[in-house]
Amino acid sequence: MSERPLARIDGPAPEIVFLHEGLGAATMWRGFPDALCAALGRGGILPDRRGHGTAPPFDGPVRGGHRLDYHEREAEALIALLERERIVRPILFGHSDGGTIALLAAALAPDRIAGCVTEAAHVFVEEVTLAGIRDAVTAYEAPDSRLKAALLRHHGAERADKVFYRWADAWLSPPFAAWNMEHRLPEVRCPVLAIQGLDDEYGTPAQVRAIVDQVAGRSEPLLIENSGHAPHLDSQDAVIDAVRTFAAAL
Repeated sequence: MSERPLARIDGPAPEIVFLHEGLGAATMWRGFPDALCAALGRGGILPDRRGHGTAPPFDGPVRGGHRLDYHEREAEALIALLERERIVRPILFGHSDGGTIALLAAALAPDRIAGCVTEAAHVFVEEVTLAGIRDAVTAYEAPDSRLKAALLRHHGAERADKVFYRWADAWLSPPFAAWNMEHRLPEVRCPVLAIQGLDDEYGTPAQVRAIVDQVAGRSEPLLIENSGHAPHLDSQDAVIDAVRTFAAAL
């Protein structure tokens, strides 16, 4: 596995590690990581996952390269990155797929993670999620697609189609309908803050309930009104306040 590029925010350890969404990249967080790190007085790490952003592109064709176990593989890669970079006891802040990966990483290496903040994480498949992804496919393939233009801007021409279709094809493949990682949640011993916008077009509060009810460590939910799939953008102040309180209790 080639090493992943890392964007960094200067500040004291232990750092906050920001794990982007399924179509994301380090550049798509906007100003949120800087604001959160400043509020907590910590440094930050913003890795690009394999194939995303400035990371080496995926090998193989645009279609047909998806893997149904990609969350687990990325959790393993994250633990390897933490070991390689000697990042000790960070807080993981994971958005969407990044939140799922954060939980799996905490289950894999419970002694390495101080706490997990998940935002719009998925631990099982919901029909609303699949409907949202089908809508995303329609938007991506439309003429003059704004979604495709955004992915080209953040991933480049060599990566954008592969990033999009590996994500969409995995979730929309019939076998993925049975995907579920709830059995791993009791292995998560660190404290967890599970955040979701009540207007999230990709998931329902059932995801948050499943997380806080089944992790072994201290857990708390945060459901935010008038906020969609990215509360760190829609409700930045509320998210920062909640994470500051969460981190102070670690």
